[in-house]
Amino acid sequence: MGPIPSYGAGSHVLLFPFMSKGHTVPLIHLAQILLRRSISVTVVTTPANHSFMAESLNGTVASIVTLPFPTATNIPAGVESTDKLPSMGLPLFYEFSTATSAMQPHFEQLLETLVPRVSFMVTDGFLWWTLHSAKKFRIPRLVYFGMSCYSTSLCMEARSSKILSGPQPDHELVELTRFPWIRLCKVDFDFEYRNPDPNTPGFVFNMKIIESTRESYGILVNSFYELEPTFVDYVSKECSPKSWCVGPLCLAEWTRKVYEGGDEKEKPRWVTWLDQRLEEKSSVLYAAFGSQAEISREQLEEIAKGLEESKVSFLWVIRKEEWGLPDGYEERVKDRGIVIREWVDQREILMHESVEGFLSHCGWNSVMESVTAGVPIVGWPIMAEQFLNARMVEEEVKVGLRVETCDGSVRGFVKREGLKKTVKEVMEGVKGKKLREKVRELAEMAKLATQEGGSSCSTLNSLLHQTCAASHKNQIS
Repeated sequence: MGPIPSYGAGSHVLLFPFMSKGHTVPLIHLAQILLRRSISVTVVTTPANHSFMAESLNGTVASIVTLPFPTATNIPAGVESTDKLPSMGLPLFYEFSTATSAMQPHFEQLLETLVPRVSFMVTDGFLWWTLHSAKKFRIPRLVYFGMSCYSTSLCMEARSSKILSGPQPDHELVELTRFPWIRLCKVDFDFEYRNPDPNTPGFVFNMKIIESTRESYGILVNSFYELEPTFVDYVSKECSPKSWCVGPLCLAEWTRKVYEGGDEKEKPRWVTWLDQRLEEKSSVLYAAFGSQAEISREQLEEIAKGLEESKVSFLWVIRKEEWGLPDGYEERVKDRGIVIREWVDQREILMHESVEGFLSHCGWNSVMESVTAGVPIVGWPIMAEQFLNARMVEEEVKVGLRVETCDGSVRGFVKREGLKKTVKEVMEGVKGKKLREKVRELAEMAKLATQEGGSSCSTLNSLLHQTCAASHKNQIS
């Protein structure tokens, strides 16, 4: 992001991410952007998440405050992030998310003591209860969801056009009235989102989020206008409160790591492996499905066999200990494939010159990181709004292809043949070449959007002027 005028010592922004890596990382990037503008930043977290936050903000002057995480009946002691839940089953997720509301008294005690006064706060949409605290202290609250304007627009249109509750079969595609080139089916949306029963935990939870969002100051969007102009305009016209596109946040302060003296001991083994592939002029497919995906053993085996039979070089990150691979797999693929089980810097991998494709679950952070790196996507959505993101990637912005399921359905089983076909097309085919050209154009647009005079930089300037500058003026007066 380009430089903007300093808003002075009175400017102070509080960031409160939901307890999940995918929700936390973008707000860490936002903290770095704000700090460059001489704005004081306080980040709220919990004891078990403090080390990750401190490491991510190391070398900055951001203040990190921990609040005790509440106890809950079915949440194991010490589990303070959805990444660590025994499963991502909805009952456990709703219990975890609802339990956070018990943090409100501690949060309000913090707000009373913070100096200078908070100019505005950005809190996750799942932390709906922070609105009440924001109102109590007369602090503008912006909501962060980590979704694109495309997905938000389609959710709104699907609900208003009765697609979710219509009589058609679950897999029947229906044209959207406002966006007639887009066709959706019921199973593009999680069941909980389309379940009309007002007594379910999902309905109650979603209504709390919707109602608190409507009463907030605005919505912060990790996207940029040039990527999805039709849908940014739609959200700006149809949604309340106002949305502010200030992304891609992942471009904040990113620089290629330099390992001192070229010492190979300093490099993670996956960087050394990628460097070797580059020397061999071998294109690499990066594969990762996030930290929360739940994949059956049968499906995992098909993915493994599909990668093996594709004959492409691949780096596969497996973050779940229970994900076992077929016997002898790593030995069989060692000449062109590597499996990594530790934490990796995904951005560094995607920016590596050898990486030419990304097999992804299409979580929005991953889509943004892939686009900004100029790497086309092989989409395999698994949960939440990832199915909409996959449609956007393939049908709307045309920077990737979706993996074929064996029965052609949205959430069907993926067999090795379907994966192999899509991987080879993206990595070696004519379509892949066109996707690569398009995504690299968008990568340049993303960079320009965050520079001085760009769409996202200008939007952030406007937001800061309306909040920080106004707050600073009120304090002086």
